[in-house]
Amino acid sequence: IASTIDHIAAARNNRHVTCGTVLKLLNTDYKVRLHSHDVKYGTGSGQQSVTATELQEDVNSHWAVKAATGKHCERGEPVKCGDTIRLHHLATNKNLHSHHFQSPLSGNQEISAYGDEHGEGDTGDHWLVICSGDSWVRSNAVRLQHIDTDMYLGVSGRTFGRPINGQMEVVGLPNPYSGTEWIAAEGLFIHPTEKDSGSRIHTEL
Repeated sequence: IASTIDHIAAARNNRHVTCGTVLKLLNTDYKVRLHSHDVKYGTGSGQQSVTATELQEDVNSHWAVKAATGKHCERGEPVKCGDTIRLHHLATNKNLHSHHFQSPLSGNQEISAYGDEHGEGDTGDHWLVICSGDSWVRSNAVRLQHIDTDMYLGVSGRTFGRPINGQMEVVGLPNPYSGTEWIAAEGLFIHPTEKDSGSRIHTEL
């Protein structure tokens, strides 16, 4: 009976986004995935650009959930509503970042990817997870609020031309209304009960 209970607990835990999870974040309003790539902004900070893409299968849309700078979270531990996290861009080793620069298309707050060769940045990489209930559940939309500036991670609805043709502008928005809800789409979700055995569950990356 104990093992059955363990399996039920494990199945329940699969619903959560956990520390160490690698995921794609889907914007619920625009149906685009949070994305970055080794392309710098031509304006604003000149840092690495962050956009949103309609493409489902793109390795440049993978983000790892990490603890705040200088903090540690246990691999497989569910992310709680109200936690401060970093989103680490796997392909370029930078963190989702914001600061007081204007975004290139809509003039909202710029969102960039930032960090040194070790993937370490600063407090501009910190995001507050806003969700209902106790923890971040994969099937529920969340909002990500930038700690330093209070802006919400969102999509402006504007679309870039070359060299990142067809990708949408990702921005910091002052109000948590249109374009600011994200859902954990495809990913590699680390289970709390399996973190020691090294086994993984993943939905199609």
